[in-house]
Amino acid sequence: MSTAPSVILHLGLGSFHRAHQAVYLQRLMDAGHAGWILKGGNLRDDMADTIAALQAQDGAYTLETVSPAGERRYERIHAIREVIPYDPWLTGLVGAGADPATRIISFTVTEAGYYLDEHDQLDPRYPDLASDLSGATCTTIYGALAAILEARRLHDAGPVTLLNCDNLRHNGSRFRAGFIDFLSRRGDDTLRAWVQAHTTCPSSMVDRITPRPLPDVAERVRAATGLTDGAALMGESFIQWVIEDNFANGRPAWELVGAELVSSVLPHEEAKIRILNASHSGFAWAGTMLGSQFIHEDLAHPEIRRLVHDYVTLDVIPSLVTRQNPYPVDLAAYRDVVFERFGNPYLRDTNQRVAADGFAKIPGFLVPTFRDRLEQGAPIASTAVLVALFFEFLGRWHRGELPFDYQDQSMDPAKAHAFFAADDPLGAFVRDPVLWGPLAGDPRLEAALRQAHGRVRAFVGTFVGSNVSV
Repeated sequence: MSTAPSVILHLGLGSFHRAHQAVYLQRLMDAGHAGWILKGGNLRDDMADTIAALQAQDGAYTLETVSPAGERRYERIHAIREVIPYDPWLTGLVGAGADPATRIISFTVTEAGYYLDEHDQLDPRYPDLASDLSGATCTTIYGALAAILEARRLHDAGPVTLLNCDNLRHNGSRFRAGFIDFLSRRGDDTLRAWVQAHTTCPSSMVDRITPRPLPDVAERVRAATGLTDGAALMGESFIQWVIEDNFANGRPAWELVGAELVSSVLPHEEAKIRILNASHSGFAWAGTMLGSQFIHEDLAHPEIRRLVHDYVTLDVIPSLVTRQNPYPVDLAAYRDVVFERFGNPYLRDTNQRVAADGFAKIPGFLVPTFRDRLEQGAPIASTAVLVALFFEFLGRWHRGELPFDYQDQSMDPAKAHAFFAADDPLGAFVRDPVLWGPLAGDPRLEAALRQAHGRVRAFVGTFVGSNVSV
């Protein structure tokens, strides 16, 4: 009987995966459980320096973690046993995915990488998705998995779990809906039937703040460990992973090292997405306009903190408790822990990183609270403030006034610029169906956003002393 370890193939070797999922597997290994290893690679030709360093180091790297009190720890992670080189047709990833030893394929492509509308159908207007649908490229998660799973089907390599590790609500079921839609649009009925019969897509909730590593991380790692590490990275000391226990072909015993295996991720992910993810972005949008660079600086600003605190306390917590009472998470305590984590000055997490991808975050992080509150006949003023912050932030992007290059995978730049060329920019913004889905043009939403935008302009003008009109 073979004693070779089972394989998790991970797509997307960015900082978050290496500070989160790889850490859980490393802790299992350290506890004497040697039954699983990681292999991984990227779907695009990016992170060249990091990938080269990982390859030179046989997949190993050092993770620095830091607590809000400034306590630093250093862990050597060697759970990634093979770093697969990139090529446009993902030959190495396809080969690894077709190996029967591979029992889980996990992925982190960010919430903007799924191209889903409010009905969980694909939006083929995105050029890279359209190119993958045509078969001309293989750059999206859907094109990549279609290639990998077709090879797996042809090799009769057995069932496999497709494990989404991104901040996408209902990420397992929504990814699965998008992937089945992708295969249907391509007319690949054979593979679609195989996927439906031989894969599961558990949802998961992942949490660890992981800033983009600055050069001083490698310097501290070298000083603390003596290692020169070209793939060193850092994250906060906090870590959490909640996983729906629905696997097609076995899994590691992650529960032995702190992961929570549950029948439903929903209460945890709703709390995390609405409280942590939305608040994080709100701090970044506000802080950028007030001239700060780092998230911990935003937390130190009393007025920004009050705006975001009101959003959580007045809108999010009541909406969640009304949906499920008693709620299985202490939401007020969770809010306070989240704010403490954001205030960690040692992370030096940038507003640039956290402010990104607003066109995915409005529908993903904020629209559900609007929808719940409106259904309850309750006020939406505090949630409207966060959206108004993004709208004012976007106006600065339109005018070239941001202090950094804003990245947004879901944004159509021409359409976003067109908002501000309209006679009524805010009206054009609130009527956009990509951002708002069924709420687009809702007069209650528009009224709340107009009032909130006036409040935000006055707030920013008071502290910046500049003309902030659109």
